[in-house]
Amino acid sequence: MKILIYNSGGGLGDSIQLFDLITSLKINFKDTSVFYLGAHENHFQGSLKEYGINIPTFDLNIKYFGFRWKHLFLAKKLFNKNSIDKFDLIIDLQSKIRNTLVLKQIPCNNFYSSSLNYFFSSKKKNYVNTKNNLIMILNNIEKLIDKKLTIQNYDIKSIDLKYFDEAKRILPNNNYVGLSITQGNPYRKKNWPIDKFINLGKKIVELNKVPVFLIKKNDIELISKIKNEIKEAIIPEENAKYSEPVFVTALATRLSSSVSINNGIMHMIGLAKIPMILLFGSGGSKEEEKFAPKYSSVRILNSSKLYNSNDISKITEQDVLNLI
Repeated sequence: MKILIYNSGGGLGDSIQLFDLITSLKINFKDTSVFYLGAHENHFQGSLKEYGINIPTFDLNIKYFGFRWKHLFLAKKLFNKNSIDKFDLIIDLQSKIRNTLVLKQIPCNNFYSSSLNYFFSSKKKNYVNTKNNLIMILNNIEKLIDKKLTIQNYDIKSIDLKYFDEAKRILPNNNYVGLSITQGNPYRKKNWPIDKFINLGKKIVELNKVPVFLIKKNDIELISKIKNEIKEAIIPEENAKYSEPVFVTALATRLSSSVSINNGIMHMIGLAKIPMILLFGSGGSKEEEKFAPKYSSVRILNSSKLYNSNDISKITEQDVLNLI
């Protein structure tokens, strides 16, 4: 049996959000080969490989697959020319009609897509809208293939112990609050002002806790600003052996709580299931719905709900402190 997962998102966070779905598919279809096709690089075989997801790329050698109308004709030509074994199931994890039409050129027995209210899915069923909750896609796939499926969440015990040992060396106590302050996607305004994060860090020190800033060690100017303002602050990557995303997840297990904007680090922390305070703004409630990790100890501050504004800077330090 062969399953193909198509994901048009290009960030690390987009891939991390698929961990539970992929893990569940592998548990339910033990003798099945699961492949990944993305419009961007396969992070599971790159930056995220230490998480052990191990899902190979179905390589069509078409850059930004699905994002160009010409891909429709390229894909038609490719699959008319080359006979390949049909996929038993293709799962389309996006809702753009163009991308779905391109993806439909790949031969398969069962096709699942939420595009155009599930119009392109190979069977018409009473599907539940799950666009913003990936794990619930399993419920719809159950209906499509008439098979009961079990949900299996990703377990961070899959991570090599060396990362947890290093995290404990860097953060040996239990009074740390993690702060994730920089955005990965340069095209969306997500940043909460650095001065507010510094003020928050100072207040955290007053609460007899230690602010831990989860930023890259090459962000020299930012690190210097933080250290000049908060002498108690810790920047783990400065003195750690590792800098991989998986190490951020290991560090998160040493935190009593964390505060994060909507970025890749938010998802790395979320895998540890620790208490999180998340700051949302520019995308309104839809962005929160789509990207926020979904477990009970997550608390969300959204400027569109609190202040009727997409300006994330409207959220105050006191708003955050009230939740801490």
